[in-house]
Amino acid sequence: MSAGHPADGEDGFAELFRAGDERALRQAYERFGPAVFHLAARGLASTTDAEDVTQATFVAAWLGRESFDPARGSMLGWLLGIARRKVVDQIRAAARDDRIADSVRRLAPAVEVEAPPDRVVDRLVVADEMAQLPGEQRRVLELAFYDDLTHPQIAAVTGLPLGTVKSHLRRGMARLRSRWEVDGVTFGARAAGASGAR
Repeated sequence: MSAGHPADGEDGFAELFRAGDERALRQAYERFGPAVFHLAARGLASTTDAEDVTQATFVAAWLGRESFDPARGSMLGWLLGIARRKVVDQIRAAARDDRIADSVRRLAPAVEVEAPPDRVVDRLVVADEMAQLPGEQRRVLELAFYDDLTHPQIAAVTGLPLGTVKSHLRRGMARLRSRWEVDGVTFGARAAGASGAR
């Protein structure tokens, strides 16, 4: 390679990359982008998703470039490690989006065909009140209401002690009950299930 090129020697290339030299980033993308894309494409169904993961990998690598240590391995190996994590993140995000879409599809006919206006209002009241709960408490109630998880399952998902989960549910349900009593909202079977021993 010609003198002064950012890839003159792997050590020099790594130093330039770690120092924030954009020429080194450009060359890293040219050299290792195809391998990162290949890994992403193998794990994802969509070419678009694989392209997004490839870009996200290099963005993460650039932002975290100071953590790259040539003594611990090659840049390609480091990039592929980041790419694997991004692929997992993408798969989880897609699964979450699918679950949300399935829930919407299941709920939409019920709202349009079966649910009277009062039931729709009830749901809006519940959603509004839950949005005002503290974040951790709201998360616990959402897992109980919408994901239908048991208390031990909620503790496992959130990492909270089982006693804390039950406490959040009791306090959250008490607040929702008070709102329902004020607004005259019917206390639903699912709400009763969330507050009962499970």
